Order: sequence, then structure tokens, then C-alpha cells
Amino acid sequence: MRTAFIEELTAQARINPAIFLVVGDLGYSVIEPFAAEFPDRFLNAGVAEQNMAGLAAGLASEGFHVFTYSIANFPTLRCLEQIRNDICYHNLPVTSVAVGAGLAYGNLGYSHHAVQDIAIFRTLPNLRLLSPADPGEARGAVQWLSANPCPSYLRLGKAGEKHLYSSPPLSPTPVVVQPGNPDVALVATGSVLSIALDAAALESAAGRPAPTVFSMPWLHPASPATTAALRSFKHVICLEEHIREGGLREMLASLLPRSIRVSGLALPSDATVAVGSQNFLRAAAGLTATHAQQLILSRDDDA
Repeated sequence: MRTAFIEELTAQARINPAIFLVVGDLGYSVIEPFAAEFPDRFLNAGVAEQNMAGLAAGLASEGFHVFTYSIANFPTLRCLEQIRNDICYHNLPVTSVAVGAGLAYGNLGYSHHAVQDIAIFRTLPNLRLLSPADPGEARGAVQWLSANPCPSYLRLGKAGEKHLYSSPPLSPTPVVVQPGNPDVALVATGSVLSIALDAAALESAAGRPAPTVFSMPWLHPASPATTAALRSFKHVICLEEHIREGGLREMLASLLPRSIRVSGLALPSDATVAVGSQNFLRAAAGLTATHAQQLILSRDDDA
């Protein structure tokens, strides 16, 4: 997904002279094409993320649309005060790009887990929060941001994510990835969309109607109108590589009518000591296709 991001950012920079990239001494083997083509619109701020955010705000105040880029929580939580006060408060066109959403850097431990970011960034004024599921959605997000510069957070996977479907242009509404059961919807944000599709395949293999699978790359701002496509379902199941508090499930439960059952799979908020691959940590947290299938069949809110 990060390769798709930098390729699309480079393409947009060719037609949009306002685009500027600032990195936190990370991204090597990925960012070089942009830096080589646009040396006057590229800066390495070093391992100083608070300075990076402040620098980005200054550049944005002079007319640039600045993309800051680093791993997981470093360009977000480490410089949250600068994003809140310098960027969002002044409504400046800065996009904070976090590579390695959720547990993508699981082998490096809790310091590299981005699992509270959705909850936190949903509270910031003027901010757009985008969480693409695959390289196609990542490209669409960059295209939208280039055309609509604003305070924003782009939550990317790490690398190697497969193209899951032919995504339409980004919009604030959930996207149907795979039509299915008109009563049950699986709604995923981020790369766990692959788990939702696997769970739907398990249901089909069992001879039961597969749920309708949605992707939700646009997370904030959201309103009841945002969720209109989900209002015909009886059961909406959310999949998110994020803690439950403040994430996708809580958001949809607050926006959908109470007559719709909203359940889901998320990460436990106390999982702070485990170290392992992304797939290992997902399995340990129960964020798997099998658990999603159990939730489809269950009357409880969690599998």
C-alpha cells in the first residue's frame, strides 16, 4: 500500500505544484522516486516528528499541501499537540500519513502499534480521516486529497497488501465490495477487508448466503447520511484493526437506528505486551475469518 501511495503522490505532484512531502527519516526504498523528481518539494525532517508537524504547518500556511510520512504512531501520536493546534485549529492543508496501521509492525512491539489512532483523530476539528483497504483505495484517497486539500489523516497498511477489488472514486459512504445477504452486512475499514471477504467465502462454502461485504475507507467526518447504504440491513458486523473504543463499531452504532444490531470484531485495549507478526497478533486477538463467521451465526454481539 505504501508503494501505491508514493506512486500516486508522485503522479499527483506532476499536475499539482502545491504538493510537498516531508518525511521523518523513514521510507527509504519507497520515497526516492518522489525525492528525485521533486527535490525542491521534499524534506527530511529527521527523527523529530513534532518539528515535522510544525514545519508542515508552516509550509501549508505558505500555500503548500504538505504530506508528512512516517511509521505507525510516530507522525500521529508523538506530535498530536502540533496536529491539533498548528494544523487542525488553523485548518491547514496537511495530510499526516501513517504507514503500518494497526498491527502491521507487530514484530517491533507495542510502541509501533497504531491501534488508538482512529478514536483520537475522530475528535479533531476540521480533519478528514481516511483508512484505505488496499492499493486501489490508497490511490483513490491520494487523488481525493490532492483535489481537496485539508487537515487529514491517511492510515495506510505496510506493504504487500493485495488488490481486493476495483474501487470507485473515494466518497464518504461505505462501498459494496461483494453483494450478498440483504440482511447481514460485513463492514471493514483498512486491510482487514481481506478478512471480511474470507469470512464471506466461508459462509458460501458452507452453503449459506454470504453477507454483503462493505469497505469503509472514509471514517470521519460521518453523519447518519454517511451510513444510508447500511440502513436496510438487520445486522451490521464491523471489522477493525483498532481497539473497540472509539472505532468503527462505536461510530456506526451511534449513527444507525437502534433497530439495527451492530456487532463486531476489534482489538482488546489491554493487548500491550504481545510481540509477533501481524497475522499472529490478529489471530491472538480473534480478528480472523473464522471468528467473523462465528459472529455472523451468533446471536451475541461478539464471537
